[in-house]
Amino acid sequence: MYLKHLQLHHFKNHVESIFSFNDKVICFVGNNGAGKTNILDAIHYLSKTKSYFNHIDSQNIRFNTKYFNLKGVFHKDNTDIEIQCNVIEGDGKIIKNNQKKYKRFSEHIGKFPIVIISPTDTDLIIEGSDVRRKYIDSCISQYNSSYLQLLIKYNRSLKQRNTLLRQFNEQNYFDNTTLEIYNEQLINYGNVIHQERCNFVQELSPILIKYYSEISDNEEDISLRLESQLFDKNFHVLLEESLFKDRKSNYTQCGIHKDDIIFLMNDYPIKKIGSQGQQKSFLISLKLAQFEFMKNKIGIKPILLLDDIFDKLDNKRVEKLMQMVNQQLFGQVFITDTQKERIQNIFNSSNIKHSIFTIENGSVYL
Repeated sequence: MYLKHLQLHHFKNHVESIFSFNDKVICFVGNNGAGKTNILDAIHYLSKTKSYFNHIDSQNIRFNTKYFNLKGVFHKDNTDIEIQCNVIEGDGKIIKNNQKKYKRFSEHIGKFPIVIISPTDTDLIIEGSDVRRKYIDSCISQYNSSYLQLLIKYNRSLKQRNTLLRQFNEQNYFDNTTLEIYNEQLINYGNVIHQERCNFVQELSPILIKYYSEISDNEEDISLRLESQLFDKNFHVLLEESLFKDRKSNYTQCGIHKDDIIFLMNDYPIKKIGSQGQQKSFLISLKLAQFEFMKNKIGIKPILLLDDIFDKLDNKRVEKLMQMVNQQLFGQVFITDTQKERIQNIFNSSNIKHSIFTIENGSVYL
């Protein structure tokens, strides 16, 4: 699978940018703010139906315009497939597959898998548990469509249960029969989601350790740990025991929506003891492990997006990463960088076939 053509119209700072891709490694170079990352984000939109950097669709429309349009042609299973994403201010979003509009965006997730490595990935370490849950869910959803549907159903039931709790308080009454309906839904959906997350962490961990060893050459012991209330007690028991708190707070206090994934180094959170270099190595290793994990699950290589990582890595880590690219471990790779000469030197020294596009103020130059 690879992306053959890409068109951006009124997307962020791009007026009209059109690309055709032949090589496996495609580089976008230009100054900060030129629009390089926006191209990677357009690819992310066409794969995941949303931006990697700003989930508010209207805020990705070019200034002083009312809409944006993205179009990509993916080659998969010996067939060209055109994907369109249209966002009109005040009128929502439309995703089309070969001119056929999706009824639910979730139907599209996983058809054109991607993995992105970006400086903003540090949020996975420094931000709250919701960021890490979204990361887990995004990974699993790209190879397991039923998981995504269960997650949607769980979140809908959770919202309805919280609304019911609020009504109990506002109207000063309690109806356990109705509450139990939502409890059963949360339990049924939540238990399956919990098991899928357990499987994901368990299977991803050894691959992560392998990549960290290759990239860092360090001797730290790293690992992943899923934290979940469901490890401690049966979900039904948790709901019963938290009922008083739930009714007081108008919010469901227990469940898989409280899960977290902890990144560990020598059995301590890497957030607390890891240096900047160790954290960078961990995050890159995590994403490369995700790439290999997904490739093994779905049988095709996801598209790999590398955003501005050469500015953030030392020469040793860059060399390690390029060795992996040269060994054909990846499929199509898109890279952004601020220095054209650096990109040319990196790829000329490794004899990797590549193409370079220069981006200036949202415009493209070969």
